[in-house]
Amino acid sequence: MATLARRLFKAALFLGLLALSLRYVQPYPYEWTDGEARAWWRASDWLGVSDPDDLYFVVWTSIELLVAILAYIAIMKLWRHYQSKKLR
Repeated sequence: MATLARRLFKAALFLGLLALSLRYVQPYPYEWTDGEARAWWRASDWLGVSDPDDLYFVVWTSIELLVAILAYIAIMKLWRHYQSKKLR
């Protein structure tokens, strides 16, 4: 039962971090300059994506997921470090 509780807590922690990442890690401003629009169009053409907004969404979602993963790893390492210090 304790293992299930730990797994549920870890899943909830990760989902919470992902929600925070989606809320606070955002590109500003959303309006593209002409140079940025050309770059996104070229990248989407090169990757075979028909709409640059689709590519933009995938790129930023990946970045937000990466931020959540790195925050989760950092929290887990800090927790393990705290627990090892506590047992000494």
